[in-house]
Amino acid sequence: MFNSIFPNTAADTALTLSGLLTALTAALCLGLLISFVYMKTNKNTPSQSFALTLVMLPAVVTIIILLVGSNIARAFSLSGAFAIIRFRSAPGDAKDITYVLFSMAVGLAAGMGFVLYALVVGIALCTAIALLEFLNYGSPKETCKILKITIPENLDYANAFESVMSKYTSAAKLQKLKTTDLGSLYELVYTVTTKADINEKAFIDELRCRNGNLNITLVMNAPANEF
Repeated sequence: MFNSIFPNTAADTALTLSGLLTALTAALCLGLLISFVYMKTNKNTPSQSFALTLVMLPAVVTIIILLVGSNIARAFSLSGAFAIIRFRSAPGDAKDITYVLFSMAVGLAAGMGFVLYALVVGIALCTAIALLEFLNYGSPKETCKILKITIPENLDYANAFESVMSKYTSAAKLQKLKTTDLGSLYELVYTVTTKADINEKAFIDELRCRNGNLNITLVMNAPANEF
């Protein structure tokens, strides 16, 4: 059922045009499917360059596998050529790495001629990813945010907001304290884990009553180096 479309993958056989087109078509179609699932399941703004990479990566891996075949000398020459290439890109999250490995696996299967295997695995894993994203699997029930509060210099910040924090958050930690406006004001920076379904406006309003209605900033989904 999952036999290769090529006569013998263990031997260095000549490529046929029909086999090449079949493998490339399957790789491109599966790359489009993976890229589509990535764009639909990405909660942040999807990266166009990464989406295009997911489309082309299976086809590129397929071409490499078809070129190498079982020729050891050709494999070493290609590995040497790719060793001098340096890839520089912004670091991604674990999900992006999973998509890259997924695309490479599909390309490897298509390049070896196991087109049906690549189709079954590609569709099954895309369905699994979409289902897990729909179910919000692994998503925390509480949201971690960064809270910045400006207070006058004469306010005892150690206990001023304790009751409000315990009411609206399950965890709150003071990360940084600095002076502003030539030392007349202080800025407190907290990492807070808000409780589920809280009223954020009510949370900020109660804080405003404690800090004299000075500036308050609540940063949603902020990076760890924000403070």
